[in-house]
Amino acid sequence: MANEFNPEHKEGKVATAIEEQTAKLPSDVFLWAALASMGVSATLKILGERHTSLFVGQWAAPFLLLGIYNKLVKLEGHD
Repeated sequence: MANEFNPEHKEGKVATAIEEQTAKLPSDVFLWAALASMGVSATLKILGERHTSLFVGQWAAPFLLLGIYNKLVKLEGHD
């Protein structure tokens, strides 16, 4: 859609290929991945693996952002 407003800005071939493949994934995948990372993080914390727990717990936000990006690509498409 952005291409209609400004034809000088186009996605590269790699970005287009990635968007076409990731748009096939259901958005729930990213939500479940975020919840799973929080669950694994809590389990690691209980087991005393403090640093690993923090590392895995930080994955939730990127998974949720990828879900939002995935949803936008599905709704708006790419070039």
